[in-house]
Amino acid sequence: MSLFNFWKKEETNLFDENITIEETRFVVLDTETTGFDYDNDRILCIGALVLQNGIINVQDSFEVYLEQDHYDKTTAQIHGILKDLLIKRPTELEALQQFLDFLGDSIIIAHHTIFDVTMINKALERNGLPHLTNKTLDTAYLYKKTLIQSHLFERKDHYTLDDLADKFDISKKDRHTALGDAYITAIAFLKIVKKLKEKKAVNLNQLFKPL
Repeated sequence: MSLFNFWKKEETNLFDENITIEETRFVVLDTETTGFDYDNDRILCIGALVLQNGIINVQDSFEVYLEQDHYDKTTAQIHGILKDLLIKRPTELEALQQFLDFLGDSIIIAHHTIFDVTMINKALERNGLPHLTNKTLDTAYLYKKTLIQSHLFERKDHYTLDDLADKFDISKKDRHTALGDAYITAIAFLKIVKKLKEKKAVNLNQLFKPL
């Protein structure tokens, strides 16, 4: 492929120009896990919310705690999910099937999306299911689009969810729960889109364009 054709392909729109950000169904996602090792750690909880028409639909939310066969007491101090709770939990396969039904073909939003999506894809692999094919957006990356381009302003390489919560004055009351973090991420996404629209008109395709 020639360099010209490569760039031409990159500029191709993913979505019909008539589809607005507001009418699109987004699923805002977070996972709590036993750690950060894609191969050896496991998902403890998946939390997700539907975001559409500028509204976070709390009634249309998803939260599932998975049966645990892995346990790490050091990470349990962060997410507070204990192994010995007397609640019947679905298996990894059952939880994945429930989540896939909820997700459908929606666009996924998460903070540092690659982590959550890779953890879910590894779980899908273990259960003989195909990887997610949904388009994804990352609030850590999108936030950088709102920042002023100036040598006087030092940009960080990585912005945490706490950074965004502080910047946008979002309550961190339920931080480090999957559904709580998904809710913070959803509010941050709405604030980011609002800031981008203050600079210029923004459509769905432009959210996917590189910095």
